[in-house]
Amino acid sequence: MYNNRDIIVRLREQIPSFECVKGCHDCCGPVTTSSEEMSRLPVKSDAEHDDALNDLRCVHLGPDGCTVYEDRPLICRLFGTTPRMACPNDRRPDEMVDEDVEEAVHHYIANTRQVLV
Repeated sequence: MYNNRDIIVRLREQIPSFECVKGCHDCCGPVTTSSEEMSRLPVKSDAEHDDALNDLRCVHLGPDGCTVYEDRPLICRLFGTTPRMACPNDRRPDEMVDEDVEEAVHHYIANTRQVLV
């Protein structure tokens, strides 16, 4: 049986990557993630969370983009890789994510306790 960490690693490996438009942060709004994924991210203060939420942005969005890009949550990795979560700038990987992988990500999210990033 897989634990949450193994599931996250397996899913991350199956989500294709692509190059974003430099300076674009259209998909960097507030999102939820599992406690396991959150444990990989730097801890932010309540004030930082409040400021980000008031601006409808992710608390980890810095002036030059995502400050936790390598450790970003599964939902962030899925943006732009599936027609259901298309990039507003028409960027995409050469091959979109497999539908079974997309479904597995959504299943994981639906079946784990989520916290606001």
